[in-house]
Amino acid sequence: MSEPIPTESELPNTLLARGQWLCWRAEERDGKMTKIPTDPASGEFASTTDPATWGTFETARDRATSPTTDATGVGFVFTDDDPIVGVDLDDCRIPETGKTRQWASDIVDRLDSFTEISPSGTGYHVLVKGALPEGRNRKDDVELYETARFFTVTGDHVDGTPTTINERTRSLHAIHREYVSPADDGAKSPSSESDTNGVDERSRPPPTSASLSDADLLERAKNAANGEKFSRLWRGNTAGYESHSEADMALCSLLAFWTSGDVTRLDRLFRESGLMREKWDERHFADGSTYGEKTAERAIAGTSEFYEPSGDASTTGADATDQSGGERQSMPNDTGLQNVRAREADRLERIEELETKLQETLEEAERLQSELDAERERRRGLEAELEAERESATSESWLPWR
Repeated sequence: MSEPIPTESELPNTLLARGQWLCWRAEERDGKMTKIPTDPASGEFASTTDPATWGTFETARDRATSPTTDATGVGFVFTDDDPIVGVDLDDCRIPETGKTRQWASDIVDRLDSFTEISPSGTGYHVLVKGALPEGRNRKDDVELYETARFFTVTGDHVDGTPTTINERTRSLHAIHREYVSPADDGAKSPSSESDTNGVDERSRPPPTSASLSDADLLERAKNAANGEKFSRLWRGNTAGYESHSEADMALCSLLAFWTSGDVTRLDRLFRESGLMREKWDERHFADGSTYGEKTAERAIAGTSEFYEPSGDASTTGADATDQSGGERQSMPNDTGLQNVRAREADRLERIEELETKLQETLEEAERLQSELDAERERRRGLEAELEAERESATSESWLPWR
């Protein structure tokens, strides 16, 4: 038995609390090694759609660690009844050195949830809470599991990632759109992506920067139709975002527009914002790029329209007069429609945040109610015992008159 078998202390409670565990063994079929799911109780074949063939983590681990077992490891089954999604990243890690391809580091960093090294040592498993968008769930070396599949679980936690499984629906959708969805069919696959310095094929040369001072540019950004959102992010407020990294990307996307795709200026301005932290300069990628460099690069690559100080006829979209009543600015595409969408997105983000907090509050209230009911039951028992003792004492102390 060569594969690592995790212990309870190495796994999130979210997984341990569910009876969706099975064992698996490695078999060669048609010249390829295949992971065969097995029932942790009987050792017979298991099915990812038949709960009768699953068990608890303890049962699965006991069989996998038994001296007479034929199991190679343990696995967790994804179902429609749980909120857990598995992100499988293959052929992206060198076991001997731990070096990781930049596309995989990008995904791990953006999901910011429990991550472990796969059994082969050449990939990663990321576990998050959320829901996948419709469409296919695999492209090249990226696969997303939500139901009727199982993950081999090693418990080989990746340093620097959370030890909990976190809600990441919006990040999942973004990663699905960038790495998996059919719209990316014409782009390079993650495994063929260059790991050298410089902008990859998904990026474009930045347009000419606006000839405004940083102070003037920031003033325009704060007074634009979506200026409230910009100001909130600029101050360092991450409310409504699943993680600090997602807020970083949101601000960088706005700065990409206002700086006309000037990565140097974007970086300079971001460093003045309330979101700036040490992580911005940490090297997270195999090519030596920092987290900040890649975040800025992705933001610019994902921006199709840029701010232009002059309102000439060549600009696209509607023009808006700034607060001074002088120079005009070109907003991307249909300004009115975009602003409505931006406000709607902010509103939906706020609703989702409040719904999450409400659910957590309801769960906490339910837990407290259960504890209160248990305490009341205990007190009733104690009162009954006390009353019985009183009656016994009264009976023993009574003597007949003689």
